[in-house]
Amino acid sequence: QVQLIEAGRGEVQAGGSLVLSCRAAGSIDSIKTMGWYRQAPGKERELVASLTYGGSTLYGDSVKGRVTISETHYKYMVHLQIDRLVPEDTAVYYCAADRLERPPSDFWGRGTQVTVSS
Repeated sequence: QVQLIEAGRGEVQAGGSLVLSCRAAGSIDSIKTMGWYRQAPGKERELVASLTYGGSTLYGDSVKGRVTISETHYKYMVHLQIDRLVPEDTAVYYCAADRLERPPSDFWGRGTQVTVSS
């Protein structure tokens, strides 16, 4: 099994930046992709960004150009940076991981609330 441990600020001002971190623990050798989704109230969960260990990144259309996903010195930890935040970025952000190189869905974190105030 894989556990995903999320960390990051909860409340931020519009126009600012946010960094969320996710660290995998457990059977981490099976992981090929890590990434983030988000779900706003009344909306479906959407992909924010993902990164495969083959070197590919994928960004959601609603955040493209404002988001960067990156590895850290610890292979199974990723950072998600969102710049120029807007209130519409308010959502629960979920870290996810997968055993294949595809948008991750095998394992999920508990989610972390991000609230952007204007």
